[in-house]
Amino acid sequence: MKYDLIIVGAGPSGIFTAFELNRKQPDKKILLIEQGKAIEKRNCPKDKTKKCVNCQPYCSITTGFSGAGAFSDGKLSLSPEVGGDLPELIGYDYVQELIDYTDKIYLQFGADTKVEGVESKEEIKEVRRKAIEAGLKLVDCPIRHLGTEKAQEIYQKIQNYLLDNGVEIKFGTQTTDIIVEDGFIKGVAVTDSLKKTSDEKFYADNVVISAGRKGADWLKSLCVEHDISHRAGTVDIGVRVEVRNEVMERVNNILYESKLIGYPAPFKDKVRTFCQNPGGFVSQENYDDNLAVVNGHSYKDKKSNNTNLAILSSHNFSHPFNQPIKYGAKVAELLNMLGGGRILVQRYGDILDGKRTWQNELSRSNVVPTLPDAVAGDITSAMPYRTMTNIINFIEALNTVVPGFAGTETLLYGPEVKFYSNKVEISQEFETSIKNLYCLGDSSGWTRGLMMASLMGVRMGQILGKGTHLNEG
Repeated sequence: MKYDLIIVGAGPSGIFTAFELNRKQPDKKILLIEQGKAIEKRNCPKDKTKKCVNCQPYCSITTGFSGAGAFSDGKLSLSPEVGGDLPELIGYDYVQELIDYTDKIYLQFGADTKVEGVESKEEIKEVRRKAIEAGLKLVDCPIRHLGTEKAQEIYQKIQNYLLDNGVEIKFGTQTTDIIVEDGFIKGVAVTDSLKKTSDEKFYADNVVISAGRKGADWLKSLCVEHDISHRAGTVDIGVRVEVRNEVMERVNNILYESKLIGYPAPFKDKVRTFCQNPGGFVSQENYDDNLAVVNGHSYKDKKSNNTNLAILSSHNFSHPFNQPIKYGAKVAELLNMLGGGRILVQRYGDILDGKRTWQNELSRSNVVPTLPDAVAGDITSAMPYRTMTNIINFIEALNTVVPGFAGTETLLYGPEVKFYSNKVEISQEFETSIKNLYCLGDSSGWTRGLMMASLMGVRMGQILGKGTHLNEG
C-alpha cells in the first residue's frame, strides 16, 4: 500500500505534522502509525489498584495517541529559551514565530486562554535578584497550562479531527524497521504490538519518525543499522523533588513554573529545574524492559498539598564511551533494583545525615508523598557521586531563592532520567542523511517538551506541503 507520507509515532510532533499537512493539502494520503491505543482507550490501572502493575507490552502513560503528552502536566512553554536546541538549527526568532502559530492551534482546540508568568513583573525581579545571589539563572518563560485532564480532552479533539479529515491511523501497530533503497526511504515494516506477528510493509514517498522520548533508544538502533548520521548527546539524570505548597507558594503565584539553571561547584555541570507542578502529583512511567522512572502531573481542577519539580544534572560523554542512553538506563536500573522495581523516595535531611529513609519516618512527616507506592530507601546508594553532588549543591543554592526548599522533610524521588540523548544529524528541513526520511521531536534529540515537539511537527507539515511562510493557508 502506497502513501504520500508515513508518520511513525503519534506523539505531538507526529500529530502536528499530520494536522498541518492535511490542512494545507487535504488530498495527501497520510498514514500515522502508533504502537499504543487511541486516546479514549488509554487508561492506567493504578487509578484502581493504587500501585503500578507493570502493564505489558507497554505503559499507557507513555504510549498511545499524543504519547506521554496526554498524561503529562500539559504545560506549553511559550519561549524559545526552553525546550531543546531547535533555535540553533532554524533560528531563535523563527522558533518564536512557530511557537505563536502552534499556540493558536492549541487555543483552537480548547486550551486555556490564561498565560502564567507574565504578570507580577516587580515580584519576578525580586525572584531574579535572589537567583543571581545564589549563582542561578532565572529563565523567562510564559506558560500555558493545559492540565493533565484537559490535555487529554484537547488531544481527543485533535485525534477526531485527523480521523474526520481522512488521516489514516493504525493503532496497536509497532514499526520494526525502515525500508531503504539506494539512499532513499521507501517505507516501513510493522507488526502487531500485542501479537508480534503478521508482519506488513507500507510504502511512502516520505517517512517521518517521531518516536518520542520512549523511542529514542529504538531510533538510535535504526541509526546504527542504516548508517543514519547521528551523534551522542546529553543525558539528564536527576530526581523529582516534592515540598509542601507553603514552601513554594510565592514562586508558584508569581511564575507558576520557576525555570532555574546553575553550574554548581565542584564539577560545574549544568543543573536545572524542570516540569514544576504546583498542587501536583508525583507519578510513575514505565519504559521498555520494565524500567520505572518518576515524573510529575498537574491537573486543572484536582490539587494536592504539595508542589513537585525535577532537578536534572546534564552529563556529556566523549571517546571511548558514546552511549548516554544506556548510561542513564543503567542508573535507573540500579535505583529500580533498590526499590524492588518501584520508585525510591528519600528525605533530604536523611541524605545529608548519611542514612536511608524508613517508611515510618515518612508517615509522620509534614510532606505526605503523592506517589503512595513509592518505596522509602536510599537514593545515594545508586545515584552516581557526581550527579548526587550536583543535585545537593543545587538544592542548597535554590534554598536562597525559595527558603525552606532544602528542608529536612523535602522528598527526593528517583530515578528521573530523560531519554533524548541520541542526536540525529538533520538539515534545516529536518531531513536525515537518508533522502526523504525525517526525524522530529524528543526522539531526534532536538526538542524537549510539548511545545517544541508540536511546532517541529507544524513546520514539518509546512515543508511537506510546500508552504514556506507561517501565514500561508
